[in-house]
Amino acid sequence: MENKPSVLTQRYELGRLLGQGTFAKVYYGRSLRTSQSVAIKVIDKEKVFKVGLMDQIKREVSVMRIVKHPNIVQLYEVMATKSKIYFVMEYAKGGELFNKVSKGKLKENVARKFFIQLINAVDFCHSRNVYHRDIKPENLLLDENDNLKVSDFGLSALAESKRQDGLLHTICGTPAYVAPEVIGQKGYDGAKADIWSCGVVLFVLLAGYLPFHDSNLMEMYRKIGRADFRSPSWFPPEVRRLISKILDPNPSTRISIAKIKESSWFRKGLISNKQIMQEMENRDMGVAQSSSSSSSESSSIPNESKAEHKKPPNLNAFDIISFSAGFDLSGLFGEFSPKREERFTSRQPASVILSKLQEIANCFRLRVMKNDTGLLKLEGLNEGRKGILGIDAEIFEITPSFHLIELKKASGDTMEYQKTMKEDIRPALDDIVWVWQGEQHPQPQ
Repeated sequence: MENKPSVLTQRYELGRLLGQGTFAKVYYGRSLRTSQSVAIKVIDKEKVFKVGLMDQIKREVSVMRIVKHPNIVQLYEVMATKSKIYFVMEYAKGGELFNKVSKGKLKENVARKFFIQLINAVDFCHSRNVYHRDIKPENLLLDENDNLKVSDFGLSALAESKRQDGLLHTICGTPAYVAPEVIGQKGYDGAKADIWSCGVVLFVLLAGYLPFHDSNLMEMYRKIGRADFRSPSWFPPEVRRLISKILDPNPSTRISIAKIKESSWFRKGLISNKQIMQEMENRDMGVAQSSSSSSSESSSIPNESKAEHKKPPNLNAFDIISFSAGFDLSGLFGEFSPKREERFTSRQPASVILSKLQEIANCFRLRVMKNDTGLLKLEGLNEGRKGILGIDAEIFEITPSFHLIELKKASGDTMEYQKTMKEDIRPALDDIVWVWQGEQHPQPQ
């Protein structure tokens, strides 16, 4: 009998095993609050500590919090017990792209759609100074609508990983997809190395087999170093030209993502920016609002005119401990990414807290949306450089006269969120705050 809980912290129901590795298992899960499907990665703390992989776990979480994009698997939350770490992530119902391509080459239009989504996701990562370093079909998942989702950031690197020469030096990745300069051990540009891997993926999608393959690993590396490959006869001329520019063994002359997007073959299948933004906005509603909402599920966010508010959810002992500064995992990862959530306790009743949040929203021209679970979504009326700022506010009841309130950035620019919190929202909340998380002295109430 497998040793796993059937219900995780009274918030998620764990189901069938989806996959497993040396240090982690991934299960299908379901939110007990919204019934949304999720994937839950369960990591064995003892094993990762023994082999010194905790920094890699920290980096993976830090990166996934930074890269929120319609074509990247979203990390919803991280929880922990004494022996396990739990990643609650977006569930990709369609499984790995590898399973699709293992059955043979894809039609050109299908391959182009996946390649465009991959390039858009990788471009977004690079704009946040994140380099994946292990792009391959096994790490590209598909959702129920056959849209690509980049996953597995365990080998990713942040800009801070560069040495004084401005290059990365860790040799990692999957041999058949790795760029020649990574093998060369002289340092490499993470963005250019990712572009090479994307080119190998494109070749595999259209050909049904790898461009570089040999039973002798050193011989395969020699082929990669010389870009010794041959495109099959069915590749259209514009595809041949594009792949030859991507699989250029010289990183200094290798095509950039900007130039890839300008290529005639790529432009044939471009997805409109409006559609991408709509997908991002829908997904940024998060687990609490069941971002997969269809017209039949839209009742989860009732009309603002409804005056009644249900009692806030209770926190169990695990929740209270996990929110405490000594147990909060965000402290482990804070050095890598800007703070995107803040919590405070209040000795005011829920109705007073709710009224205060609505008052603040009106004062700072934020639109308010509510749902039955105690979650409010505060949205800016003006679009910033990274979309409309959205803040989720959730009230948890510890006792009838003592509540914990969590404010979390849901969308928009992180720096704008931090500025709004520091200059506007935190000062406006002073009269209901007992103590902010991480501060020692409570406010008088």
